[in-house]
Amino acid sequence: MALQMSLKITFAVVASLLSVALATPGTATFYTSYVPSACYGSKGQGVMIAAASDPLWANGAICGKVFNVTCTGPTNPVPHPCTGRRVVVKIVDHCPGCGGTLDLSKEAFATIANPVAGIIKIDYRQ
Repeated sequence: MALQMSLKITFAVVASLLSVALATPGTATFYTSYVPSACYGSKGQGVMIAAASDPLWANGAICGKVFNVTCTGPTNPVPHPCTGRRVVVKIVDHCPGCGGTLDLSKEAFATIANPVAGIIKIDYRQ
């Protein structure tokens, strides 16, 4: 019984560390006009969505992929923008030349950070 508990705890710690290690750092901004989108045209995809920056876009290959996004800190003088929560978003659009790695819907951004910050540091993973 003690061995099983020890193995469960070890697995949980390793899984947690692996999850953090696989996350990619970046930045996020937000947008408010969701339709039309580069991936789905005028078919709405809800509000927990994001647009991919040029380096992630890959001619639309990223469309429909789902990412876990976590705020990791400020990029400007807004102190403590992060809520401590995580959000799952679906890539539905392309944001050519946008200021962040991911351009989150305002609803998704507000889940993980104070929108007053405008741009935040993030970790994201598929």
